[in-house]
Amino acid sequence: MRSFYIVLFSFFIAFTSCNEGGKKDKSLLPNSVGNINALQIITPNDLWNGIVGEAIRNNFAAPTDGLPQDEPLFSMNQMPPEAFTGFARSNRLFLYVVLSDENKATIATNEYAKPQSGAVIKATSEEKLVELINKNSAKIIEAFHASEIKERQRRTSISLMKTDSLKNVMGVSLQIPSAYRIAKATDSFFWMRKDLKDGTTNILVYQVPLDMIKNDSTAVGDIIKIRDSIGSRLLPVEDDGQFITEDAYAPYLFKTKIDGKFAYETKGTWEVKDDWMGGPFVNYAVRDEKNNRYLILEGFTYAPAVSKRDLQFELESILNSAKIE
Repeated sequence: MRSFYIVLFSFFIAFTSCNEGGKKDKSLLPNSVGNINALQIITPNDLWNGIVGEAIRNNFAAPTDGLPQDEPLFSMNQMPPEAFTGFARSNRLFLYVVLSDENKATIATNEYAKPQSGAVIKATSEEKLVELINKNSAKIIEAFHASEIKERQRRTSISLMKTDSLKNVMGVSLQIPSAYRIAKATDSFFWMRKDLKDGTTNILVYQVPLDMIKNDSTAVGDIIKIRDSIGSRLLPVEDDGQFITEDAYAPYLFKTKIDGKFAYETKGTWEVKDDWMGGPFVNYAVRDEKNNRYLILEGFTYAPAVSKRDLQFELESILNSAKIE
């Protein structure tokens, strides 16, 4: 009789964990865990130590754009498939790579926990696995990045800084952590900063006329000229130094959207001319035709003693929360 109830209970769990279409009811999933940009790699040890692992590292631990020192896109931890059970399945990001009788790469959302973004790559040989990893890594990284931006924004939303003055003056609202403070505010320029143990993270908001950035071919030069002009005039630096874009490293330029509006995204490094100060920046020039302007949203870090990937990622998530009036 006892075994009958156990079987009955098992059928009940299986039935109630599925929706009407027979699919898994993901509302019952546990909460995911993990640091921002921490990626769990699930693959056998022999694959990890060979050409497959090398392909994974080349793509998912590639240097992050715009940082003064090499820091990987993701902090990776590898485990064999047999260990991927229970709590180990709660990591927010995972990449599952195994040999199989099919060649397939898929992206999974909220498979074992929520929120969670994962990818599964299966292939009939190690060479085919490498091919699929190289072919699909860009879209997988894009999915992971979008998922982590949302998670970073969720954490930020727990305690927000009041930004009414920014909205009233500049016509934009941002979700900024309450640890930030306004360092400078005028009728055309806002500077907000957060103090670190050794350094600061900073947010700049200002605007320029639409014709200041002419077209794609001149965009990166126009953006650098704008930010150097604003930085050298409005950011105070000791000993008459100038806050400018470091010319030793060419900035990265991408096209994206902020609040549904076209934007140029520029990543690079800044420096104080004739000084040793410097660090990374991310700059969004948002095309706001309704207000005949480019709205400039920038985040930069000064933290000489620590890694800067996650500091810049927080700034990127803040700037991507922009809502333009």
